[in-house]
Amino acid sequence: MDLERIRAAAERVARSEGLEVVDVEWKIGRQRFLRVYIDRPWPPATPSGQEDGEAGAVGGISHADCERVSQQLSVILDVEELVPGPGYILEISSPGIDRKLTKPADFERFKGRLAKISTAEPVGSATFFEGRLAGVAEGKVRVELKGKEARVVELPLEAIRKAQLVVEF
Repeated sequence: MDLERIRAAAERVARSEGLEVVDVEWKIGRQRFLRVYIDRPWPPATPSGQEDGEAGAVGGISHADCERVSQQLSVILDVEELVPGPGYILEISSPGIDRKLTKPADFERFKGRLAKISTAEPVGSATFFEGRLAGVAEGKVRVELKGKEARVVELPLEAIRKAQLVVEF
């Protein structure tokens, strides 16, 4: 199965609805699942067409948004035969409050939010970081670490293996 072709089809549908694809996952267990995470584009446009600078100021995804994308994408997947083999479940969802961070724009969008980041190779002496996102500069994600040694670290984007927001209450 070609996840890039599936992602491209999902992006066409999402764009037609004024949305964006955040991630596409294929999971095989007792059942086969194709999960597509969608969100509103960032930065959001104001009625005048100018960008709204408030980080994370996004309307969110509704059930109706997910339903529209699901209906349109399922037709494309079937017609283009993008998912071979027996039946599968197509799930369209918002990325959630503990969303993955995958693109440079994600780290900028959620500046000020708490995140967990792991790297493929040590940066300094560590491969796990938890702190407040401080944006992106010159291909590096800036993270404000707290604790005894409060400091800002810069993590090269290409070194990041996994990153996600942390839910705060």
